[in-house]
Amino acid sequence: MKELFRTNNLVILSWASAMLSGENIETIVFDAHTSILEGSIGALPRRLMVAERDHARACRLLDEAGARDRDVIFADGNT
Repeated sequence: MKELFRTNNLVILSWASAMLSGENIETIVFDAHTSILEGSIGALPRRLMVAERDHARACRLLDEAGARDRDVIFADGNT
């Protein structure tokens, strides 16, 4: 698995997961349950992960959809 981006915005996370799923790219959200440990304050961002073989295509699709203009931190360091 390889990280695409991290965010505290659950709407963007859901949008990206659904968009990639529509392109037959399986996603997994890491750190989804950390809010229980942190007291639900949203301090720890969730990470959107994909298989390494899908990473380049997923990045391209997210770029084309304008994801870099949203409230996310991409694993490649470019926001």
